[in-house]
Amino acid sequence: MQYFPKLDGDAICLSPISVDDHSVALYTKWLNDPAVTDNLGNSAMLFTADKERQALIRLAETDYNFAIIHKESEDLLGNAGLYAIDRIHRKAECGLFIGEAAYRGKGHGTEGLRLLLHYSFQTLNLQNILLRVNALNLAGIACYEKVGFRRIGVRRNSYYIRGAYH
Repeated sequence: MQYFPKLDGDAICLSPISVDDHSVALYTKWLNDPAVTDNLGNSAMLFTADKERQALIRLAETDYNFAIIHKESEDLLGNAGLYAIDRIHRKAECGLFIGEAAYRGKGHGTEGLRLLLHYSFQTLNLQNILLRVNALNLAGIACYEKVGFRRIGVRRNSYYIRGAYH
């Protein structure tokens, strides 16, 4: 895989997404793993390598989507990105995930989100970033609060998984 660091952190960097066979295989594996998709809200979906290749091509060509790369090992860990960018009102939404289980809980998501937010505010001149999360994603919530996100509302019984609403 070839990556081109755009946003450089201590342990990770954010690079434009690479659409090669290895990346497609990793994303396809992650997006069929309930440990990942339960938090993303797409556990009911099926992901094939062909569908994921097309999705990665779209992500690479639109908005600001980045691969999260571990600097020392050069492993692909997941992705982070901005979408629904509104330049008039200077706002956007963001999301990220760490797909590689061995790298979860080590602060890489927090570092990636800090890099993305700094870029959003300092380079893209955005003023407001929204992030949506389900109540089951406790690690994600801790990460988001650590970088400064605040709860602005709670939707009740809006996420159905494993036979229950959350």
